[in-house]
Amino acid sequence: MQINPIRTEEDYRVALHRIEVLMDMDAEAGTPEDDELDVLATLVEAYEAKHYPMDLPDPIEAIKFHMEQNEMTPKDLQPMIGRMNRVYEVLNHTRPLTLSMIRKLHGELGIPADSLIREPARQYS
Repeated sequence: MQINPIRTEEDYRVALHRIEVLMDMDAEAGTPEDDELDVLATLVEAYEAKHYPMDLPDPIEAIKFHMEQNEMTPKDLQPMIGRMNRVYEVLNHTRPLTLSMIRKLHGELGIPADSLIREPARQYS
C-alpha cells in the first residue's frame, strides 16, 4: 500500500479514483484494502476541508431542510418556537430566532447550533 499526501488537484483526483476502486471492491473490515480506504478517505476529507470549505446553511433553511427530511409540519415546531403565528414568522424570516429557540431546536431536533446561530441570508422584515 503506497499512500502519498494530497497536495495538488491531480493528487486529489487520483485519490478519489482509488477510493472509488476500493469501494467497488467492497473490502472486508481489517483488510489492507479497508485500511487504505480509511486513510485515503481521511486525506481527501482534509484536502476538501482546506480547498473546498462549505459555508453553514442559513438557519431557517437548515430548519426547513430538517422538516422536509423528517416529514415535519410547522405545527411540529411549536414546542421549540411557540405559537403557530410565531413559527410562521420565523419560517418566513420576519422574526429572528431567540437563544431559547436555538437551544430547543438544537436539543430536540439535533440541528447543529453553529447553523442556527449564523446570520440569516435574508434580513428580517
